Amino acid sequence: MSRRDQLEANLEAVRARIASACADAGRAPGDVRLVVVTKFFPAGDVRLLAELGVTDVGENRHQEAEAKAAECADLALTWHFIGGLQSNKAAAVAAYADVVESVDRPKLVAPLAKGAHQRSHEVDVLLQVSLDPPGAGTGAGGRSGAEPDQLAALASAVKQSGSLRLRGLMAVAPLDEDPATAFQRLAGIRQELLADHPDATWLSAGMSGDLEHAVRAGATHVRIGSAVLGSRPRVK
Repeated sequence: MSRRDQLEANLEAVRARIASACADAGRAPGDVRLVVVTKFFPAGDVRLLAELGVTDVGENRHQEAEAKAAECADLALTWHFIGGLQSNKAAAVAAYADVVESVDRPKLVAPLAKGAHQRSHEVDVLLQVSLDPPGAGTGAGGRSGAEPDQLAALASAVKQSGSLRLRGLMAVAPLDEDPATAFQRLAGIRQELLADHPDATWLSAGMSGDLEHAVRAGATHVRIGSAVLGSRPRVK
């Protein structure tokens, strides 16, 4: 089986899972956008994915993302930066990313806005919120993200930036908790944000192992890596 055939079969299976999850939740399949995470995979795979109808690509690491976006600049793709973001790299990320999903502290807002302004392009922003259970502490299963009570101030900073567009929330289910429970908590957090920012309707949640739970909780974007591309190659 060629690499293209492999990717096509995997995409078909993932799209079928999304459609089934949407049907179970009483939602239209078009409500959920597939973001394929290509971390550690070559630009050649990105090109094949584009041929197969993928429009959104996610990357975790700035250096790799920057190079891959430049190599695939001729493709009509929406680039999502979904990894942990350093403030000294934020302006550079905004120079190529169309969506930054991992804004978790106010310190990132000014450099992101600067990079977007220099590019003369509004960058869509998602606030990454921690779904760690209350009182969980910072155990091995913890994930990064702003605490829910920090979101109002963070949202206001993004709204006042001028070059960034607040789109909604991103979250990752904790490793040591049932994702259904975590994503139900996320749905409640989302409703609180929407009360103050009704246009911030995007919800990026769900990965290869838990996308069904995320769709049930209202996800508008799912970030899928291994289920489409296979096991990640070892980093040299």
